Amino acid sequence: MSAPLRIGVVGTGSLGYHHARLLRDIKGVDFRGFYEANAERAATVTRELGIPAHASLDALLDAVDAVSIVVPTSKHHEVAMAALAKGKHLLIEKPITVTLAEADELLALAERQGVMVQIGHIERFNRAIRAAMPHVDHPLFIDSDRLAPFNPRGSDVAVVLDLMIHDIDLVLLLTGSPVKEVSAAGLPVLTPSVDIADARITFESGAVATITSSRVSKDRMRKLRIFQRNGYLSLDLAAGTGEMYRLRQDVDLATLARQAQPLEAFVERVLIDAPEGEPLRLELESFVAALRGEAPIAVSGRAGRDALAVALRIVGDIEKAIPALGARTQGRSA
Repeated sequence: MSAPLRIGVVGTGSLGYHHARLLRDIKGVDFRGFYEANAERAATVTRELGIPAHASLDALLDAVDAVSIVVPTSKHHEVAMAALAKGKHLLIEKPITVTLAEADELLALAERQGVMVQIGHIERFNRAIRAAMPHVDHPLFIDSDRLAPFNPRGSDVAVVLDLMIHDIDLVLLLTGSPVKEVSAAGLPVLTPSVDIADARITFESGAVATITSSRVSKDRMRKLRIFQRNGYLSLDLAAGTGEMYRLRQDVDLATLARQAQPLEAFVERVLIDAPEGEPLRLELESFVAALRGEAPIAVSGRAGRDALAVALRIVGDIEKAIPALGARTQGRSA
């Protein structure tokens, strides 16, 4: 596509607002406005951002080549199918859908229509992750913590689909290996769904990942630790920073085994860094670049489906221990 891309946004809640704000100013985009079901919210967004609101989803779809879908997860399938039926390219906020059946139907229609689907796993664009990727070399163990205070946004699904799926996508990316086994525990606290969860994922490569996610914590934390044969990466995703520790090349392991030495005598600290950049802007720019054929899709629909599959296995394992919870979410892993 050489002409400016006509792009719009569906859903302008707290996150969709920023999709609209950024797409409005991205080079090569002819931003055509948004559709928001809540009329009062639509009026607010139009007033604050100076962008047009469409009276219906169909009206927006008729005016664009692609849309960014930022509605509640339970509405992803419905909105995406309507857009795909009209041959529109999609950026869908994570998770791709609520069920695998919905994801498969969506991806099948996208293939038939010959259009592109990208999933909004925004942590791929986190500065710490971008800095770490050149140093990642066959991880053996990954430990992730993502804790947050309660926020009604996203609470229509389990914390596994709301927050943990970010880290599921990251460990799938970092290991590059199919999942072998999943075990998990969790419980509801403030909602009918799981609000805190802990999962252990074993990969066919032999790597192991442990992931803890909570949306009922006092403080925020987003940390990721990666252990591999040549060193250890410690990433603070909230701050966008990280560092690597690795065994010094001049270490005599025999001497080290005989006598205790200070850490700096056998381990060196390697600074890792990446250019600054607002993750959401980078994600949207990657979507535009992929539409133009200038770059591959950053997070394909298939990658989004893979992350959802693991998330639903985790939810299923938790539900085994809490039968009443499983009854409330019956059919979610269909």
